[in-house]
Amino acid sequence: MTREGTMPFAGGETWYRVTGDLRRGVPLIALHGGPGATHDYLLSLTDLAGPRAVVHYDQLGNGHSTHYRDRGAEFWTVDLFVRELQALVAALGIGAHHVLGQSWGGFLAQEYALTRPAGLRSLVLADTAASWADFASEARALVDLLPADVRETLLRHEEAGTYDDPEYMEAALVFYGRHVCRVEWPPDVAASFAALDDDPTVYRTMNGPSEFHIIGSCKNWQIKDRLPEIAVPALIVSGRHDEATPALQQVLVDGLPDARWVLFEESSHMPHVEERERYMQVVGEFLAEHD
Repeated sequence: MTREGTMPFAGGETWYRVTGDLRRGVPLIALHGGPGATHDYLLSLTDLAGPRAVVHYDQLGNGHSTHYRDRGAEFWTVDLFVRELQALVAALGIGAHHVLGQSWGGFLAQEYALTRPAGLRSLVLADTAASWADFASEARALVDLLPADVRETLLRHEEAGTYDDPEYMEAALVFYGRHVCRVEWPPDVAASFAALDDDPTVYRTMNGPSEFHIIGSCKNWQIKDRLPEIAVPALIVSGRHDEATPALQQVLVDGLPDARWVLFEESSHMPHVEERERYMQVVGEFLAEHD
């Protein structure tokens, strides 16, 4: 059973999709990355539906939700997206719930948890970090390991600001093929990247032009000093070859009061795609433990 709908938010509408019955079990709410991607690349999480509903949504400015191509950094803030998630939980009448945040969605999940929502049972922090600056630093270190001609191409276009040049995008795909998704992109993943290309407003405003050139308005965001305040159990999942490197995950493990970490050896930034069966087993067991 799947249903779709919208809720009013910030002068526009936020689109959502519910797979399963919200009256059965403790639902899982999936927070996509980017910022500026869409729910599509996380649709494999519907594998977890059955004992619980799985809620996907497109954050404002993305996918099926209202786009604001003329809004700047003063509008696109972390707080905006925290308030949107709070509004979605209220609109759907959700009580107890789990949250899975992937990449930027993990940043958002941590901020949401710090508001101490009454019904939050657990967090799954997937391929994420506690600092955007640290994420950028680790990603640049991975860029330094790329072939020399690829590095030169990336640097030349970053200095010139020619991020839309096909040469830059082709070079970026070398990085993505190593550290974002190491298998052939399934249609759901390709759909999210196509949506980012169609409207990069949120991504470029908050993050920057690529996963490793982070110059956007939120480049200094960090939550490391507040991790001990997150009171719910957390499962940390990441890939061995992830742009969200093991060093970033260790910060989360060390800072959170109740956290465990599972590293997927054959994956990069999308173990929910790259090692789908094992991923669903690991996450499903964790959710059941904290229902």
